[in-house]
Amino acid sequence: MPKPTPLTDQVVTVCFNPDADADWFAASEKVSHLLDAHGTPARRFRVRHRKLIGWLTRFLGYYLLDAARTFGAITLAAGGRKSRLDLPGMSMTAANDAIARWRAWNIHINATTKPARVWEDFLAQYHADPAKVTLAEARRRFEQQPRVLAMLAYAGGHVFDPYELSLYQAGEATYAGLYWRTALIGDALITTDGRIMRPASDSLADRFRFLNDACMYLRGLNNRARLCAVAIA
Repeated sequence: MPKPTPLTDQVVTVCFNPDADADWFAASEKVSHLLDAHGTPARRFRVRHRKLIGWLTRFLGYYLLDAARTFGAITLAAGGRKSRLDLPGMSMTAANDAIARWRAWNIHINATTKPARVWEDFLAQYHADPAKVTLAEARRRFEQQPRVLAMLAYAGGHVFDPYELSLYQAGEATYAGLYWRTALIGDALITTDGRIMRPASDSLADRFRFLNDACMYLRGLNNRARLCAVAIA
């Protein structure tokens, strides 16, 4: 099985039991010890405001980590108690953004160009015989396809990553499904008992397996458990 790529320029979600020390230093130590990496807090969690006292909780940073404010009101945080984080809202926003992007791709690219071979096919050619097909040549062959060129040339309100072509061609639900899961989890997750959950390889199938397992784990955590997002540089 291919070895996963190193965690660089990625986000790790660190989980803590309700009674554990769950500040930034504790999260940093876990990441350093388990992944041999260093990072900074990532303000990626939306904050939940209760309906009855939302006007008050909007300004209180209790049970939150590295909270950010807009006009005095808390909007984002690097982590905190699970019950204070708006996980459903995060997943819904990410799904809606991804759906809008996929539908634009479907109209402007899918409807006007023929299906193309995905990047993974050309990468396999390179791995099979690097002397015959260099990485640069594999990239050139992939990017010269009309559909890929159309994605690169598109100048509308969205950016279409041609290296996500396999994900685009898998359909709207699959495309959005990867993005709403990633919004919740990031690229790896450290459990409360110190286990590392991450994709077994860079393949989309392995990413989905990891995200499905991580989302199930996150759903099962006590609402008083705490989360912290760490961006690894």
